[in-house]
Amino acid sequence: MKVGIKMTINKVGVIGLGVIGLSWSALMLAKGVEVHVYDIREDHEEGTKQSISQMLKSLGVSFSKVSDQLVIEKSVEDMAAHVEFIQENGPENLAFKKDLYATIEKYGTNSLIIASSSSGIPAGQMNADMSHPERLIIGHPFNPPHMIPLVEVSPSAQTSQLVIDQTLAFYEQLGKSPVVIKKEIPGFVANRLQTAIFQECIALVRDDVVDVKELDTIIEKSLGIRWASGGPFLSFHLGGGPQGFEGFLKHLGPALNQGFKDISQVELTEELQEKLIEQVKIEYGMDLVELAEHRDIVQGKIIDACD
Repeated sequence: MKVGIKMTINKVGVIGLGVIGLSWSALMLAKGVEVHVYDIREDHEEGTKQSISQMLKSLGVSFSKVSDQLVIEKSVEDMAAHVEFIQENGPENLAFKKDLYATIEKYGTNSLIIASSSSGIPAGQMNADMSHPERLIIGHPFNPPHMIPLVEVSPSAQTSQLVIDQTLAFYEQLGKSPVVIKKEIPGFVANRLQTAIFQECIALVRDDVVDVKELDTIIEKSLGIRWASGGPFLSFHLGGGPQGFEGFLKHLGPALNQGFKDISQVELTEELQEKLIEQVKIEYGMDLVELAEHRDIVQGKIIDACD
């Protein structure tokens, strides 16, 4: 453990109780952390407990065993005064975040770390008006955080090394797999990859090459399995014969260059959106709770198999 890094963080604030904030809360409770939650909505307490309880089931934890670790806060001011680390999950709105951080800084301790789940806004934009910009960092999870191990940790140029190290240590405490993003870039890495792939997925459905169910089956029965056991570079390294990745590039480099040129461009027109929405509803229905439960069971088995 590096000098100055706390062994564990015991009290965490979670701001914003949408899907991401609830999922973070469930994971932290399951790992024995005292979780102080806040949401701008009133009368959310019962719904918050029900949602967290449902997520805990997929982690094999009963809500009754951890309920005393959950604190429902009435204000950001009270939360900031009581916690060591805040995971912020508010709207993707720069002005909102800046106002929120000003309040946190006013009432929190000087050592309080603020990590944002922002999926696109760089830390260097969000900390511009902070008194202590070195305390802000991006901790972008992949949804749902209580199941998927990845956290993209993206510091700004002002973020202190101590905050980076402490943030990494805390996410590892939660059993996550944090990766530091070395340069600030819109969308970070996972979402940029997802967007690039999804663009081609939409184009293939748009052009009636496959429907949405067939497209999902192709991913689930090929790339999903391959990439769960080894990412693109390792997969192609293993597919290059005795020379590994070098052999792969020598053999398939020209085909890749042509493939790069053939990637489709997509504009999500109203007509295209309606086509996609109709197919998704027909194929999967709208029982999102049941679909999420099934997803969590399958993802849990994949994660266990890959550990």
